[in-house]
Amino acid sequence: MGEGPETFDLDAYFRRIGYDGPRAPTLETLSALHLLHPLAIPFENLDPLMHRPVRLDLAGLQEKLVRSRRGGYCFEHNRVFMAALDALGFSVSGLGARVLWGRADDAITPRSHMLLRVEMPEGTYLADVGFGGLTLTAPLRLEAGCEQRTPHETFRLEHEGGMWRLRAKVGEEWRSLFRFGLEEQLDVDYEVTSYFTSTNPGSPFRRTLAVARPAREGRRTLQNRRFRFRRSDGSEDVRELTSAADIETVLREAFGIDVPDSAAFAAALRREAII
Repeated sequence: MGEGPETFDLDAYFRRIGYDGPRAPTLETLSALHLLHPLAIPFENLDPLMHRPVRLDLAGLQEKLVRSRRGGYCFEHNRVFMAALDALGFSVSGLGARVLWGRADDAITPRSHMLLRVEMPEGTYLADVGFGGLTLTAPLRLEAGCEQRTPHETFRLEHEGGMWRLRAKVGEEWRSLFRFGLEEQLDVDYEVTSYFTSTNPGSPFRRTLAVARPAREGRRTLQNRRFRFRRSDGSEDVRELTSAADIETVLREAFGIDVPDSAAFAAALRREAII
């Protein structure tokens, strides 16, 4: 990492996400990009699952997420999004969060998630295009207590003892996604955390397959063999996949992912008893 915005191919990024709008650093531009990025670039953890290195240098990220039919996890997504916003002239910095999704509200978890702080004339906003099955599809104003609707879910920020908590309304229940502070995180912080996340034998990213991509009409997720499409009206289709070939087909057709090595991917699925 550490490369400047001049090394970021903004035109290639815009082609990847299908954006051809204004380039002024406005809230309208931020909102448009924040929707199109996750619609185009999936969340996925194929590299950690296959025991391949996760690169966070800007050249490697552009090759993987922008030029190839691949996605990544939070550090990859938000590092690319940060570079794009920086190139457009936004005032953007990185933050770190402690994930609470699927855990108790008072759980003590490591700071293992990356999100972004964007300073706008309208106020401070949060951007996060890399939280898997509940990835934001719009920026959120850093304001406690108010419900903020996005093209998908409704979210709410809470301020508690110097920390912030993000909740999402899932059905009729408000569920915590993560807790975070406003201390700026640097490239080296993300390098250390990403390395631990992608190489530690106990990391879920090494042991399970997790893929997600929102669509205009809902969200698609793949958790190991279970492929789920949940529509905005609450209805859903669920299918259990039975082979590596079936999973690879779903990755390509539903998520737009080209598996980099079919044999190694199938071997990883067998190693973790996913198939």
